[in-house]
Amino acid sequence: MQRLKIGDRLQIQCYKHDGKIHREWDEAVVLDIKKDYIVFGNERTLVTEAQGNTWRTKEPAVMYFFKNEWYNIIVQLKKEGVTYYCNIATPFIIEDNTIKYIDYDLDLRIFPNGSFKILDKQEYKYHKKKMHYSKDLDIVVNNALSELITSYQKGDIMFDLKRNLLYGKKYAKLKDSSN
Repeated sequence: MQRLKIGDRLQIQCYKHDGKIHREWDEAVVLDIKKDYIVFGNERTLVTEAQGNTWRTKEPAVMYFFKNEWYNIIVQLKKEGVTYYCNIATPFIIEDNTIKYIDYDLDLRIFPNGSFKILDKQEYKYHKKKMHYSKDLDIVVNNALSELITSYQKGDIMFDLKRNLLYGKKYAKLKDSSN
């Protein structure tokens, strides 16, 4: 893995189980490097879908990518409150200045009021059948979703509001210093 430092800019590529690219983000700025995960930030970054259509993210985001966990967490710093969008996905790799992972459809959305919802169950069922997910993979994916919910309910560090707001400020400073 390449040697990263605070302020480095990478891209993100999300794949599906069949190896096809699903979505790309043009920027993720390194905010923190821990033993088990790396924290990134971005705002109004260009997103390109597999079909070629593009859009920009709306608000600042703090992203946690894990070396050994089957999920990643996007903290959306919205005006109306912090929302967490958690993807069930493989642990990341970094290759060619790009964060890469495989997305397994299931998502956990946590709202500013603390409630949460599991998303895309039908999409997971469809892709599981279409792409022939193994029984072992199905167990790993469902265990990851359970672990993620438990992590949120325990108040693990990735869900600490003050910490995430500080990361948001750190991203804003890094962004300002590079302009």
